[in-house]
Amino acid sequence: MTHAFIVDYRKRSTTAGQEVSVPVTVLETPPLKVAACRLYRKEPYGSRVTSEVWSDGIDEHLWRRIPEHPPSSAETRANFSKASGEEVRLVVYNQPHQLTGVPTDTPSLFEIRVSGEDPKARRAFALEQLGKEIGFDAVAKEGEFLDVIGVTKGKGFQGHTKRWGVKLQPHKNSKHRRMIGTLGPHNPSFVTYRIPQAGQMGYHRRTIYNMRVLKVVRDPKQDPITPLGGFPHYGEVRAPCIVLHGSLPGPAKRMLRLRLPMRSQVINVEKIDIRYLSTRSKQGA
Repeated sequence: MTHAFIVDYRKRSTTAGQEVSVPVTVLETPPLKVAACRLYRKEPYGSRVTSEVWSDGIDEHLWRRIPEHPPSSAETRANFSKASGEEVRLVVYNQPHQLTGVPTDTPSLFEIRVSGEDPKARRAFALEQLGKEIGFDAVAKEGEFLDVIGVTKGKGFQGHTKRWGVKLQPHKNSKHRRMIGTLGPHNPSFVTYRIPQAGQMGYHRRTIYNMRVLKVVRDPKQDPITPLGGFPHYGEVRAPCIVLHGSLPGPAKRMLRLRLPMRSQVINVEKIDIRYLSTRSKQGA
């Protein structure tokens, strides 16, 4: 994270139109690569794959994650257009070998649904994307919103007070100070989930809604964004990246997933006026 000075674009804000300092997060977004396309058919016991086509331009790093798949033949591609099924998905993977701050080259594999009204057009689009890269420009632009899905920092097994912030017991308490005073009512005769108790804290999947894209950096060499000495616990940003308004869950090197906003009720801003983006050292150098 770093900070930036921008002209407040929020019309209802008390500082609307004024220059304000806001916290921002720099997120590297190397392009996704399409490994395969799949066709699903709904059945009584769930969705089942009826046809799939694999690309011939897959990176060797992916075979660390899954068994190696040979490229599909022309007959398989033809069957993909004729097979029964309602839902079309792209099997994509990221490219962590393009990042210097991530200590692994093994990509993560997941699926993306192809939307549209015409089933034939969806299948044709999926076949066209085989072996190609999907950049951030295909998802959003500057001034638009995104939902960010990630896993928070893990803090292990923690007690009542740290996990839930409950009030400490009086110092004259005979047993425990950092503990709750009651386990709930007598009825129902079991402890409900509403009672704050000790347990796992952190390492939970969380979704941050409506994160605004302030800036899209396509080439960090021409538009430097890395602070002096690099980002703490990460290093230098070399791949294409984006600047989001606010903070994100998880440590610096954990993967995040982006999607179109599900709850957006705010109008997008065409142009964000960024007056200053801090690249000063975060280590006091």
